[in-house]
Amino acid sequence: MRFEDLLTNDDLLDALYDMHFDECTPIQSLAIPPVLEGRDLLAVAQTGTGKTAAYLLPVIERLVNDNYPQENVNCVVMSPTRELAQQIDRQMQGFSYFMPVSSMAIYGGTDGHTYEQQRKGLKMGADVVIATPGRLLAHLNMGYVDLSKVSFFILDEADRMLDMGFFDDIMQIISHLPKERQTLLFSATMPPKIQQMAKNILRNPAVVKLAVSKPAEKIRQYAYVCYETQKLPLLEKLFKETPPQRVIIFSSSKLKVKDLSKALKKMNIKVAEMHSDLEQEERDEVILKFKAGRIHVVVATDIISRGIDIDNIETVINYDVPREAEDYVHRIGRTARADREGSAYTFISDKERNRFKSIERLLAKEVEKLPVPEELGETPDYSQQEIHKKTSSKNRRWTKGKRYSRYKNRKKENTQ
Repeated sequence: MRFEDLLTNDDLLDALYDMHFDECTPIQSLAIPPVLEGRDLLAVAQTGTGKTAAYLLPVIERLVNDNYPQENVNCVVMSPTRELAQQIDRQMQGFSYFMPVSSMAIYGGTDGHTYEQQRKGLKMGADVVIATPGRLLAHLNMGYVDLSKVSFFILDEADRMLDMGFFDDIMQIISHLPKERQTLLFSATMPPKIQQMAKNILRNPAVVKLAVSKPAEKIRQYAYVCYETQKLPLLEKLFKETPPQRVIIFSSSKLKVKDLSKALKKMNIKVAEMHSDLEQEERDEVILKFKAGRIHVVVATDIISRGIDIDNIETVINYDVPREAEDYVHRIGRTARADREGSAYTFISDKERNRFKSIERLLAKEVEKLPVPEELGETPDYSQQEIHKKTSSKNRRWTKGKRYSRYKNRKKENTQ
């Protein structure tokens, strides 16, 4: 389907033409019509499917065609990170280039001058405010932001925001919005907490669910089955054989990211770390240096697995198997973008076997297992199932009763 089949505003279509937007992606063709109709929307779609345009385009068209007052904040878009908020704002400026629609990105990690600019912009009113929850709430608590006239409220990557602990902030922001509004919720996954939020804030929504896309065909996927203690020596050997150029390594925690970054520095590798403990300016600097080729390896938590646009990534390494199968798709999707080729390697410890098998079920194929170099020692058997020893509720009751009986007997003996 083409955009001209869905949208009617000539200025908006001219902007899309200049940006070489012709054919709708599946999420766009399914989401744009109900948004134009004024319905709430629950959309499940991964990053990279074109969901930003799926909500911005119909909102822009309605803002212009229906003559919403320019002195109000008419639309609020919530984003989990500053980087994604900036990307959404850039797309917003491109789509509205020929139209009198204003936008403003509100996020933390800025200096006093930028904060003051945000304050003035919010007081004057912008058609579309794109914000991270914490920073928007900080402005709201100062008392000069009026969200009582908001007509559109959009949650982008809602599951990511809840994972980052923004649930309470989001609900506080919602308390400042009018009940009569159109709410759009976009999420890559649909865990129970997202389902509950959808029930609370959406009214008879249209539901659009796209199956989780398989990784791009040009991503060469491999895995090593090893013990946890073998991961770092294995990584060192791989980098000695093929010096890294544009590599992202994903690890499961901030502590492991920091330790791994230190270890790679000792190998004289140009490396930087990315995690939520860094100030925003530091994170921006890492991204800029990586794009410029001054850093060859970025070790990161899942903070950059979604919503960050970095091209030319040659290799993605999952130092730890992601907890959710969908996160594997997001992580390795950092490579082989724009029809390029790329490689993805996953290190699977003996305790991560079952987790990776769930990923293979999602992929509907088995990822090729490469042999660990012999000098690193014996490795686990991938076919072996991880055994979880759980005491049945009956046995737990019996054990508790037995312990209590022994306690009573000892107490009786001590009193005699």
